Amino acid sequence: MQIKDIVNRDIVNLTNCEQEPIHIPGSIQPHGFLLGLKEQSLLIDYCSANTAQYLSLFHTQLLGQTFNAVFGEDQKQLLLQYISDELMLSSSLLRLTLAGVDFLCTLHNSNGIYILEGEPVNIQTTPAHEAYDQTSQFLTYMHDTHTLKELCQLVANGTRQITGYDRVMIYRFDADYNGEVFAERCREDLEPFLGLHYPHTDIPPQARELYKKNLLRLITDIDYTPVPVFTIDDSQNKNLDLSLAILRSTSPIHVQYLHNMGVGATLTISLMHQKKLWGLIACHHYSPKNLSPEIRLAAQLQGHFITSQIDVRQASEEYEVSRKVNIALEKLNSNVLDSTCALQKIVESNDILTLCNASGVSVVFNGEVFKSGHTPNNDDVLKLASWLALYSNHSSFSTNKLVDYLPEYREMCQNTSGIIYHSLEIESDNCIIWYRPETKTEVHWAGDPSKSIIKDQKGLSPRNSFSLWKELVECTSKPWLQPELDTAASYAYSLQRQITLLIITQEELKYRKLSELLKQTNSELENINWISTHDLQEPLRKIQLIASRILTKEEQMSINVQDAIKRMDASANRMQTLLIDILKYTRIKHSADAIVPVDLNKLIQEVITEMGEAIHEKTAEIFTDNLPEIQGIPFLLKQLFSNLIANSLKYAKPEVNPIIKITSNHQPEIFRADDNTLYRIIYLADNGIGFEQHFAESIFNIFTRLHSSQVYRGSGVGLALCKKIMQNHNGHISASSAPDEGTVISLYFPVN
Repeated sequence: MQIKDIVNRDIVNLTNCEQEPIHIPGSIQPHGFLLGLKEQSLLIDYCSANTAQYLSLFHTQLLGQTFNAVFGEDQKQLLLQYISDELMLSSSLLRLTLAGVDFLCTLHNSNGIYILEGEPVNIQTTPAHEAYDQTSQFLTYMHDTHTLKELCQLVANGTRQITGYDRVMIYRFDADYNGEVFAERCREDLEPFLGLHYPHTDIPPQARELYKKNLLRLITDIDYTPVPVFTIDDSQNKNLDLSLAILRSTSPIHVQYLHNMGVGATLTISLMHQKKLWGLIACHHYSPKNLSPEIRLAAQLQGHFITSQIDVRQASEEYEVSRKVNIALEKLNSNVLDSTCALQKIVESNDILTLCNASGVSVVFNGEVFKSGHTPNNDDVLKLASWLALYSNHSSFSTNKLVDYLPEYREMCQNTSGIIYHSLEIESDNCIIWYRPETKTEVHWAGDPSKSIIKDQKGLSPRNSFSLWKELVECTSKPWLQPELDTAASYAYSLQRQITLLIITQEELKYRKLSELLKQTNSELENINWISTHDLQEPLRKIQLIASRILTKEEQMSINVQDAIKRMDASANRMQTLLIDILKYTRIKHSADAIVPVDLNKLIQEVITEMGEAIHEKTAEIFTDNLPEIQGIPFLLKQLFSNLIANSLKYAKPEVNPIIKITSNHQPEIFRADDNTLYRIIYLADNGIGFEQHFAESIFNIFTRLHSSQVYRGSGVGLALCKKIMQNHNGHISASSAPDEGTVISLYFPVN
């Protein structure tokens, strides 16, 4: 059987320090031993090299053996019972007697391997009842605290009392994982770290991920020698994930970091809030120090006290802020926005600033800026609104350091460092923006944060200077609290609804005015139409009468004068025809007349009778099919077919008797693919002169003529009149033709 160690010997350098695989070091700390048991068989597949020290058995004697073969059936049953009952309970410990020695053990499953970590029972450990008494006393004191900071200070005091470490710090992260010592308890002779800040590089991302998985981390002696872990060499790249192991060996970079701080031993407890790493309880001792598993669990309980109270304490601290801003919100929501003047009054009220404790506010509405308090000038507000609309995709945005996003506007950002933005309309720059001024603050760092990792002739190493380093933070406002963000969002939503209502009201007023103007214009047009059909026809009749008298009485006129008078009379006749057709066209509007069933056979016979003289003059023949009954307005339909028959007679071929056929389809059809309405189609076909098909649509436009008025008399209104009649019947009209091949007019009447 081949045996190999799994020690990770990769050298950490500047390019891979943030990717260091700290979860698979392949070694452990020496204050306990480790066994890796296969999940099904409990065969010992991994073993630390120090088992001889604790069990008087070398790793070579253990690897490949089953747990019960080495330690007995009784211990196996205890192990199996623990696995089935309590493996998921991180607070429980497993007590085993292995090779005649009592051990307190932790157990967890790592990818199908049970990792058993054993530490000898220490008869000098603090009795469990003392830890219980200290915890009970802590709970009593906890109810006397009101703020989160007071609670954290109480936890720092209690943790130091339970563990005996020289220094206990409550370490809180910001949004970028820079840390701040939020509370501290230490030996009186030590320099306090309270209030100091540490850069995010001190705890790299992969370390933070492990802190989220394994909530307790212990180093008993910084100067320890790592103990390698061995395994059976039966597969390539075989390794063991020690993320949850208490004994896991530490990154050499972290060990050097602690050396530089002068620390001898540490205990770190993760503080989780809403599934994120909120902070740490960091315990430092300036000489080697170990804790029994019971004391570690009691210390971990202190962390649970903090995390269980974060929401409660933050809510308590923010309650007064929330109460004030909600009062302002209620006042603002009671205002009615009915004009832009009302919008200016709202902006100028103190309530809109109190709403989120801002120093200024601006509202952009239809390119106009309404503002009050300390704000940028109007041009800068419009630029900022345009950028924010694009950056946030017309949603919302907030920051207390605007210069990070707009470094080119540093001067503007100094005066308005913090903003809350809410869009008030999609696809426009309408918005509301609250502003806060710059608040210069001095941050105390434990050493220069830009030198958290240094490179010298020895290679990469953590910083070795923790001297106080001061930084003046500029272009940053006081942070926005959650109640302020919430009420700003709530009011922005309310204002958005009011502005939408205002826009609708303004549009309604505009359309009402346009409707009145249109009504007035239509009335004027009707008056003009009356004038054109009555007042203008009177002088035309006089012109025609005078021309007729002159032509009959004046016998000595020259041929030229007679020709001129005849042309004048013809022009008057054409103008009179045009005026009559215009009158017909303008009088056809969306008629309120009742739509009734109309028998087309009967209606067309009436039309033929009325047009009998014109039909006889042209010696025309009109054939009709058995036509259907349709829904329509009788007098309009009579005018429709009169115009179409007259058109066919007018555009008949010379020396050819006109033939007109009026037929219909047998089954209703669809006019076009995007319209599922069924139509009855009436076809009117003639054998006239026809026209080019590309004129098929334009012939229905008013005043459109394809032929000279000297050859074919008319006003160009007839087919436009037909189209309008079909529109009044919710139908359609179309034409198909070719020169010298006649024309087919199709009339589509909807089937009700």
